[in-house]
Amino acid sequence: MLDVLYLAHDVADPAIRRRTLTLEAGGAKVTVAGFRRGGDTPSADGVIELGITRDGKFAQRIAAVGKAAMVLGGKLRGVARPGIIIARNLEMLALANRANAIFGGDIPIVYECLDIHRLLLRKDFAGSTLRAAEQYLGRNVSLLVTSSPAFIESYFRPISQLRAPTLLLENKVIDLGDGTAAKPSLPRPPEPGAPWKIGWFGALRCRKSLKLLAEFSRAVDGKFEIVLRGRPAYSEFDDFDGFVKNEPFMTFHGPYKNPEDLAAIYHEVHFSWGIDFFEEGLNSSWLLPNRLYEGCRYGAIPIAMRGTETARFLSAKHIGLLLDCAESAELARLLADMAPARYLTEFDRVAATGSESWVFDRADCQRLVNRLCALHANDAHPALMQEPSQTQSNKGGLL
Repeated sequence: MLDVLYLAHDVADPAIRRRTLTLEAGGAKVTVAGFRRGGDTPSADGVIELGITRDGKFAQRIAAVGKAAMVLGGKLRGVARPGIIIARNLEMLALANRANAIFGGDIPIVYECLDIHRLLLRKDFAGSTLRAAEQYLGRNVSLLVTSSPAFIESYFRPISQLRAPTLLLENKVIDLGDGTAAKPSLPRPPEPGAPWKIGWFGALRCRKSLKLLAEFSRAVDGKFEIVLRGRPAYSEFDDFDGFVKNEPFMTFHGPYKNPEDLAAIYHEVHFSWGIDFFEEGLNSSWLLPNRLYEGCRYGAIPIAMRGTETARFLSAKHIGLLLDCAESAELARLLADMAPARYLTEFDRVAATGSESWVFDRADCQRLVNRLCALHANDAHPALMQEPSQTQSNKGGLL
């Protein structure tokens, strides 16, 4: 069995739990160590807590990482020597190197980077310094894991100085074949006179999306309602709760469990908001968000912004609705003739793609763990190492 030490930037992030479930389903034993994001964030059972960080406070996070590095040996006392160390985000890569040294200095490190922070893309001294830090901290990285081809094409190949084999691991829905994600998707047009519903689920961090959706729902006088679920990044909003409370056609239902609640929450809506302007033109244009896979898996028609990686992805599959510009009037035009007949046509296109496009099953989990085991084996037996392929793919989206 492969022992994995997973270093998490935010132990309450649902993505951390999903990755842990994925690794465990593939046969690995996972120990999670990481930070709580804010003092009110509960620490999950069995997690080794390294401290508290603040969302959007980059300097404070650097200081917290430095402090954690000094006490990491004590925190990991009693933890079995891992076969692999996975570092989620750049700040955890620093701790991965420290943990590696604690355990003898010869453990393969996997760098999991599912977002490209805007500071890494700056052309000034701060940007070049951060990229140099990424290069230095990544000097011992055996594998880079990322979730969108655009991250590779737009950052890691032309800009980043990190040089490591790459694994493309899409943000697919975990389906372990035990009923957690097996409920079939059926069309569900609204009853006559009832509104259409657009679901915006997951990491809610985009002020522009919130404002646009509010303006749109008011402009069409509630013919479309906006349903919000997930974890708002309160640091990005002046008053998220107050704003939503004052909107007549917008509701927020709090967090949900992934993958357990996905079928229920997506079956309550007709469309999935796949647009993010948080780092417009950069990370937001390159990512393939979790909600893209979740919504399509459960028959919610995706809405994406033209010119983004999400739009290109949907266009290749001939599904979804594409918004030409970020204006409520344009969204109203896009959805102006929405009726059951058009909805059923769009729904059938999504359903015809099949679940394989959207799910990561138990066999995929096993393939992932086998890939990580190969890193461990190669590290133990350097003569077995070969040049990695950047283009080899399989059903699970591995490169």
